[in-house]
Amino acid sequence: MSGVPKPELQLPSPFADIIDLLHIAPSGDESAVAAIRQRDRQLTKPPGSLGELEQLVEFLGRWQGKAKPTLDNPMVAIFAANHGVTDQGVSAFPREVTAQMVANFTAGGAAISQICALHELNLRVFELALELPTGDITRTAAMDDRMCAATVAYGMEAVAGKPDLLAIGEMGIGNTTVAAAIYAALFGGTGADWVGRGTGVDDAGLKRKADAVDRALALHQDALGDPLAILARLGGREIAAMLGAIISTRQQKIPVIVDGFVATSAAAIAQAVNPDAIEHCIFGHLSGEHAHARALEAMGKRPLLNLGMRLGEGSGAALAAVLAKTALHLHNNMATFGSAGVSDKG
Repeated sequence: MSGVPKPELQLPSPFADIIDLLHIAPSGDESAVAAIRQRDRQLTKPPGSLGELEQLVEFLGRWQGKAKPTLDNPMVAIFAANHGVTDQGVSAFPREVTAQMVANFTAGGAAISQICALHELNLRVFELALELPTGDITRTAAMDDRMCAATVAYGMEAVAGKPDLLAIGEMGIGNTTVAAAIYAALFGGTGADWVGRGTGVDDAGLKRKADAVDRALALHQDALGDPLAILARLGGREIAAMLGAIISTRQQKIPVIVDGFVATSAAAIAQAVNPDAIEHCIFGHLSGEHAHARALEAMGKRPLLNLGMRLGEGSGAALAAVLAKTALHLHNNMATFGSAGVSDKG
């Protein structure tokens, strides 16, 4: 009948598949952990004497699903993007530095390049439309939903090289501001609660950062009840891509080490959708950005290292990967009591 209105066609959310994948979270392999503990008891040392190094081996085995974990292809993945919010004077550096640092990573001149070269970590850098900054979050959404979902999907493809451990980090002038906005939206508080010095802003710059976060929260307040909407309105392409990497690694049985303040915001989005979605992740270090400790506490997570670092670019996660390599080398190569002819305790 012509007088009866037709029902509106409800298009599926661009985030539907992402939400599904975040809830399809394969469990860790506890039989692998049991086998690792059995070997550990035979090694020439008192039980538990290597502390968290022993737990790192268990972490690798649990999430690789291997009684004999491997680190044949550990990867550090850096995701780089630019942010429109830099128009608000929130950074000590112009956003052109993002592309310049990406070139520095590739040329081997950055700290992360040297860490990876020294310790035989595979470094990969993913540029995310550096010539097209996201929207200024104080005036508009960072991304529309479809762009955000597509960027998450891009991040899922970043692990195509089949690493057996992935350390995730980022590069993006202005991204400590957007990460602070994500944390404020997820955990409450004001911009002043979450912003830090980032690249070294002065007191006036710190106030501009806090004000920018507060204005963004006010502008987008109607959309901030959903974690993925928070990511789209307030986040950045590198954060969306890191979320994609976190999702994909869980499906492929690849353990993850998360870097500092900005990288943790990607994990926080995943955890907000499904609290179990980041059980295959550990947090490599406590950033010198003061609010990182607050974020980890809100997430119920504890960092492996506390070195006062706030460089970004995956540097803290890479150093944690070095510890993981060391832990696995000890587990595989230490003598057992039997092979060394050392008497075990009675």
